[in-house]
Amino acid sequence: MKYFESDGIRLAYRVDGPEDAPALVMLNSLGTDMRMWNPQVPWLGHELRLVRYDCRGHGASDAPEGPYTIEQLGRDLLSLLDTLQIQRAHICGLSLGGMIAQWFAANYPERVDRVVFANTGARIGTVESWNIRINAVKADGMPAIRDMVLARFLGAGFRKQHPEVVQWVGEMLESINPAGYIGACAAVRDADLHDLLPQIHAPSLVIGGELDESTPPSLVRELHAALNGSELIIFDEVAHLSNIEQPEAFTKAVLTFLART
Repeated sequence: MKYFESDGIRLAYRVDGPEDAPALVMLNSLGTDMRMWNPQVPWLGHELRLVRYDCRGHGASDAPEGPYTIEQLGRDLLSLLDTLQIQRAHICGLSLGGMIAQWFAANYPERVDRVVFANTGARIGTVESWNIRINAVKADGMPAIRDMVLARFLGAGFRKQHPEVVQWVGEMLESINPAGYIGACAAVRDADLHDLLPQIHAPSLVIGGELDESTPPSLVRELHAALNGSELIIFDEVAHLSNIEQPEAFTKAVLTFLART
């Protein structure tokens, strides 16, 4: 694991795959870190220069007091590309990572080849719902929201069949610094990216899950409709972390989409 600096804080990243391959930067969801993409590494790491990093406030990255903003998180991504001297990259973001990808693709189109927006939307949740979650973490820490978040992350059938994955994701969630999680919750709470969508012209793939309560299919389809020429995939019987519930199908969809460059 290595580190780069953005706006005076230290953020963790790692790179897998051949240095001369096209770069794909993967952005984690709220409440996870770069390990959420582990199921994709064996496939994507052979084809691409795979760049993963821990969003501000998550994993091994610094967790300054918030609130954070999507713009701030987007500038962290810009700092990473500049650090690695990557002029153009594919971007794949899920949930919070997908919001960061929207902001970045709209504001720095010259740095983006193709974009995958997974289980995300231009606006996610309500101010009230995010404040309830923030207050729960302030009062009782990350364990206070573990069960609720896991029920949204992974479908009931998947949780029953794969308890070891539930344990892994739960441990990842509980390892997040509460201050960092609260700061990132505020970024999602305060973001409405609808006005930026017309500025996104990069070829886009929008992915959703049939059982996703956090970013339901209606929200994903709204994003798809707003992105001219975008492609859409809704996975059956899948909740929020579609890349974990359907790793092979998710990876195949991403590789097929990126191969059209």
